[in-house]
Amino acid sequence: MPAGVSLHSGGGFGASRARNPPPPSHQQADGSVVIPEALRPYMGGAEVIPAIAE
Repeated sequence: MPAGVSLHSGGGFGASRARNPPPPSHQQADGSVVIPEALRPYMGGAEVIPAIAE
């Protein structure tokens, strides 16, 4: 490793990002996604995006 490079305390990734929890995905067990109320007007009033059958 070159002199002056330190991964100490950050572990090689943004330490501030590691402390923040991931945003909620709103994904349900069946694979469908519940649309948050704030976004429903932009989604034509839809409440759920159905899962895609494979």
